[in-house]
Amino acid sequence: MSCKINPHILRYIEMVESGELVACEDQKLLVSHVRRCFETEALRVDDEQIEHYLGMAKYFPFDRLFPWQEFVIALHDCVYRADGLPRWPDLFCMIGRGAGKDGTIALEAACLMGPYNNIPGYDVDICANNEDQAMRPVRDFIEALETPENTSLLKRFFRWTKEQVVSLKTHSVMKGRTNSPKGKDGLRSGIVIFNEIHQYENYANINVFTTGLGKKKHPRRSYYTTNGDVRDGPLDDLLEATDRILRQGEPDNGLLPFICRLDSKEEVHDPANWPKANPSLPYLPNLLEEIKKEYAEWARNPDQLPAFMTKRMNLPETNREVQVTDWENIKATNRPLPDLTGRTCSAGIDFAKTSDWAAVNLHFFDGETRHDINHAWLCLKSPDLPRIRAPWQEWARAGHLTPVDDVEIAPQLLVDYIARAALAYHIPVIALDNYRYALLARALREIGFDAKDFKNVRLVRPSDIARVVPVIDSAFLNQTFVWGDNPVLRWATNNTKLVRNGRNTGEDFGNFRYAKIEARSRKTDSFMALVASMVVEDEIAETKFQGVPDFGTYVY
Repeated sequence: MSCKINPHILRYIEMVESGELVACEDQKLLVSHVRRCFETEALRVDDEQIEHYLGMAKYFPFDRLFPWQEFVIALHDCVYRADGLPRWPDLFCMIGRGAGKDGTIALEAACLMGPYNNIPGYDVDICANNEDQAMRPVRDFIEALETPENTSLLKRFFRWTKEQVVSLKTHSVMKGRTNSPKGKDGLRSGIVIFNEIHQYENYANINVFTTGLGKKKHPRRSYYTTNGDVRDGPLDDLLEATDRILRQGEPDNGLLPFICRLDSKEEVHDPANWPKANPSLPYLPNLLEEIKKEYAEWARNPDQLPAFMTKRMNLPETNREVQVTDWENIKATNRPLPDLTGRTCSAGIDFAKTSDWAAVNLHFFDGETRHDINHAWLCLKSPDLPRIRAPWQEWARAGHLTPVDDVEIAPQLLVDYIARAALAYHIPVIALDNYRYALLARALREIGFDAKDFKNVRLVRPSDIARVVPVIDSAFLNQTFVWGDNPVLRWATNNTKLVRNGRNTGEDFGNFRYAKIEARSRKTDSFMALVASMVVEDEIAETKFQGVPDFGTYVY
């Protein structure tokens, strides 16, 4: 069953295996996976097609095609299963900035829409969050077509405007498309190429484009990107799928995961490791010099150049002034919650605007482990709702979020939630912002919580939050938070930044406060409810559930 590996594919495999190219662990695992597929599957390589495709590179302003480009294009576009379908129709290519991503997209488009693919109407749609990202590969192709030494020959095969390229033989069209999914249901793409998928917070645009696939023979998808700062979105899903394929032995289901990044942050200090993130670097001395300059600036002041690690080395680095903690620490909260029935907890409330978001957090503290049950409410009349790209509808279906189709979120909704929670858990104290208490005071009093008479409501001030910042930081660093699978809380935490109070520049956490990274599209309410509940953490002793509290005539 073993199939001969094409020399262009084999060359890259051997470069990685021999150490001729300094490659990351993901690349070593990938070439091993590809070898195994050729050894165990009935594959067919179209060698003639590969030569035609790679030969197209001479019309582009490349000094040469890099080995990784030959490897990716050959596997993605020219290797077929026994039934004639592409073996790897989906490509996920995460590679460092400057590697030649847009040029690779342009070349791949030229190959697939041209006569050597020979599939009528094999349209190439390039999707991105902004016009420049969507149109850059199109412009690269047009620039190649308009190069004087190429034009007379290529105009026999293609025609073009400033907006698109059309194949005269196959009538395939290459276009760049921006992030609004409206009006794209009629697409008949042969391949959809998503450029810079790290910016995507949800699947709205991806779903619209990919559901149009299958109308043409040999449908394909390509995801090209650097790493980014948006977490818990499509990029992280692809990275997790890559991990399952390369490290856990799951079937790849047609996905070719080409990941280039440093294996650890410490490797950045040796330039010899940089090709792990950018395999084009050994062939681009000018780019190497530029990255050396950026490294020197980053090393002097990492906070001023956080994109260096994220974009050049594909390892996101949390800026102490920007995010609460590393994403890995936030992701580590996704562990199953135990049965907490009868346990003692504090309740934290964040209720900044009645016409926006609100959240309640139930916080359980057991030794070093902190368990949190968090729920949020979203006002559907919120003026910020169109700005929010997070998949809140999906979160609502999963029960993590309650949409409120009204002009505001009624305070009674939060109080009802706490009253129901008090039937299962012992809640001796509630904490909320000092300035929001008036909105909830009457409803809370009806279920037995009052700041003045019952003294079981704590009004949280900025100094209280500053005091609990180091506790929260320690819990993240030691990964002792357990939240269950709560994407709303993870999202809100990732939207929050630490800001120093005053002019102190030391690492004294008593001088920090929490703030929103972006005021209108990145909400923090769920995390701030957790913060409020932790302000009173020392007041919740582990006691047995004492039965249902007496709420008098309160009805819910």
